[in-house]
Amino acid sequence: MRQTITFDIFVRWLGYGLLTIVIFLLINDLSNVLLPFAVGWLLAYLLHPVVKFVQFRMHLRSRVLSIVVTLIAFLAVMGLVLWLIIPPMIEQFAKLGQLATNYIQHAANIHSIPEAIREWTENNREGIQRFLKSSEFTNGLKEAIPNMFHVLGKTANIIVSIAGSLIALLYMFFILMDYEYLTTAWIKIFPKKNRPFWTELAGDAERELSNYIRGQGTVALIMGILFCVGFTIIDFPMAIGLGILIGIMDLVPYLHTLALVPTVFLSLLKAADTGQNFWIILLSALAVFAIVQVIIDMVVTPKVMGKAMGLNPAILLLSLSIWGALLGFIGLIIALPLTTLLMAYYQRYITREDEPEALPKEQFNNSH
Repeated sequence: MRQTITFDIFVRWLGYGLLTIVIFLLINDLSNVLLPFAVGWLLAYLLHPVVKFVQFRMHLRSRVLSIVVTLIAFLAVMGLVLWLIIPPMIEQFAKLGQLATNYIQHAANIHSIPEAIREWTENNREGIQRFLKSSEFTNGLKEAIPNMFHVLGKTANIIVSIAGSLIALLYMFFILMDYEYLTTAWIKIFPKKNRPFWTELAGDAERELSNYIRGQGTVALIMGILFCVGFTIIDFPMAIGLGILIGIMDLVPYLHTLALVPTVFLSLLKAADTGQNFWIILLSALAVFAIVQVIIDMVVTPKVMGKAMGLNPAILLLSLSIWGALLGFIGLIIALPLTTLLMAYYQRYITREDEPEALPKEQFNNSH
């Protein structure tokens, strides 16, 4: 239906647009403060079903006790995953250090590295003193000091990030305490006449987010299992730990490609340890990557994510291509939930698929 755009409507929508821009700018300025809250809310959203299960199915009526039991179980699972990943990684680094030490001792006929360093220092004392007094050393020191402060700043950022993680856990705890109230009371910030729209939109967003998390979690689980099996078949170092790590990284789509870096390192380590050809080991690992990626992209993702998100596999692949081309890596992450949400919005408010179609006039008259 046509609607006349009056000056009052124009000014109102212009105000809405300016208010939206101001809100986005404010969120960008407060991103460091809002990020722990967003992480805490996401964790609360993920753990809330477990808390409800513990509280009502295990008959722990206390919400605080249910949250504590859930957190203990969650930390235990995370500890188990880290135990499967970190100790083998430390073992591989220790083995690399031993191999490097053996190589240096045999190649240079050195039996004690500290003794060799001391002898070299004694033999080159004059040259070392001359270098320390030279302008090259002074200029290099002047350039190194700002870099040192930069490293200290990065260390401070890491400490702040750890503190932010603890704050996020506090947010998660308090959100879980009143999760049902908080997820329903937020609608009161809008005028009553606009609440139905925001309620339906929030319901659609929550449904699609739930479907996306469930589908992507299933894809990540299948990918982790396939990598564990593939690396075990080729007898690759740290096969189970690396497969689990890749599965966890795939919770964010395509982030698992960063696992190619430790794969190259582990291939080099195996070649040095066993004497096998490095390129054969690396190509075997890359073959596992290629085969698993083809299975995931051509079979698992279209089937699992297509069913979870209610999208045809062709539409799903087209969505990934378009959003990836527009927004890059971030587009691949938000492609599926955003596409499904836009389609739900279009069907609800544009084509109005949920409303019954009006009968033709002649059919209406005949039916009466």
